[in-house]
Amino acid sequence: MVDIHSISTQCTRTEFVGTAVLDTIGLVISGIDETLLEKMNIGKKYRVLGLISSRTGAAGQLTAMDDAVKATNTELLSFDLPRDTKGWGGHGNYIVIGGYDVSDVRHAVELALELTNKNAGELYISQSGHLEFAYSASAGEVLVKAFGAKPGEAFGFMAGSPAAIGLVMADHAVKAADIELINYMTPSIGTSHSNEMIIAFSGEATAVKEAVLEGRQVGLELLISMGSYPEIPGTPYL
Repeated sequence: MVDIHSISTQCTRTEFVGTAVLDTIGLVISGIDETLLEKMNIGKKYRVLGLISSRTGAAGQLTAMDDAVKATNTELLSFDLPRDTKGWGGHGNYIVIGGYDVSDVRHAVELALELTNKNAGELYISQSGHLEFAYSASAGEVLVKAFGAKPGEAFGFMAGSPAAIGLVMADHAVKAADIELINYMTPSIGTSHSNEMIIAFSGEATAVKEAVLEGRQVGLELLISMGSYPEIPGTPYL
């Protein structure tokens, strides 16, 4: 019988890179098995893979990985938004990147973990639901692949749970600023049937940020009206 208390909380596995808020773990596989790589169907022959996976949130982690990929010689290979959020209304994430050099991939994962801690400041979680917001001044490869962002343009994201809050936020956001909607997701469209409504949009930086801030204000008022104040697993940065 295994004695779990004999296992240290300070992991020394070579694959382990670190952890971040929102139950996020970062890992690196320096030489993925060929048969497993084939089954993954990710379309590339990178042997070095970087992994980020969290129980809660996705836009903050994908935005973090977008910046990490820009800074390293790595590439987004796949991502999933699993139904999770630790039993609440939304999703978690599972992100896979690839590269040729172990140190480069490890550095990308380290950057993504660091930036996830920052981006978590725009996640608001209460007993009644949650809100998630993200902003990037210049969308890169990851945000293009994940949400259809326009390369080099400012990118905005908002999610609201229960889903009805998300739609009201979205309506206010698109009325508040000159933005281009690039993605619309609901419990039956583009999510793992999670109870949330999501939009992503591109445009000029000032307009995109204005839309995100308008949606955040509306969403917070509606979520708090349900009877409790949300926890914020970071420091709001917008």
